[in-house]
Order: sequence, then structure tokens, then C-alpha cells
Amino acid sequence: MTDTAPVHPERLPVTPQHRELLDQVLDKWSLQVLDELCERPLRFNELRRAIPVVTQKSLTTSLRRLERNGMVERVVTSSRPVAVEYRIAPLGRTLQDLVDALFLWSMDNMADVDRARERFDADA
Repeated sequence: MTDTAPVHPERLPVTPQHRELLDQVLDKWSLQVLDELCERPLRFNELRRAIPVVTQKSLTTSLRRLERNGMVERVVTSSRPVAVEYRIAPLGRTLQDLVDALFLWSMDNMADVDRARERFDADA
């Protein structure tokens, strides 16, 4: 006999596979890359200008991880010179509302976070 009780989200197990995916999608630069690509397809240097503090190596790493996980598509155009464009993949598009929600949450709660940080730092 199997337990058929519903699983509540607060009790969902986070497996190593889930942790790896979340780490790669929610890493330091991937959220910003996804946010930019949700707006429109961009070439590598356009992405670098849109996220000026990211290094070339970090941006390359984030794009490769996102592409490997099916969130971003790398499209090579046959123009001269050959160009590479990055665009949000259908799977990545499903994250748009979640990414927007995270950014909105951070905007709505930044003052509270700042106050908590100040209290913590004062006590340390």
C-alpha cells in the first residue's frame, strides 16, 4: 500500500539534481542574463553592455550553463561576418514570471533587508 497523501510544497525534497539546476539557474549572473534575454535576443557583446559588471568569462559560463539546461538558445546567423545571437528558449520563457517576481520582491523588500543588515552589523 502506498501513501497517497498530497505533498505540500513546504515539504518537497530538494534532491541533488534539483539543487544543481537551481544553483545554475539562480547563480550570480544567470538571473540577469535571463531577464535581459526575456526582453529580446542579444549578441554576446550586447549582453556584456547590458550587464556591465559581468566579466567575459562569467558571462560565457552562465550562457553555457543556461544553454545546457535548455533555458537559452545559441543561434548562429549565416551573415558575413558570422554572428552569434542568444535568445530565451521556450523552457527559459517559463521562468519569466518567476524572475520578474523575484526582482519585484527584492524591490518591495529592500528597505526591510537594509534595516535587518544594519541591525545585524551593529550587533556583530
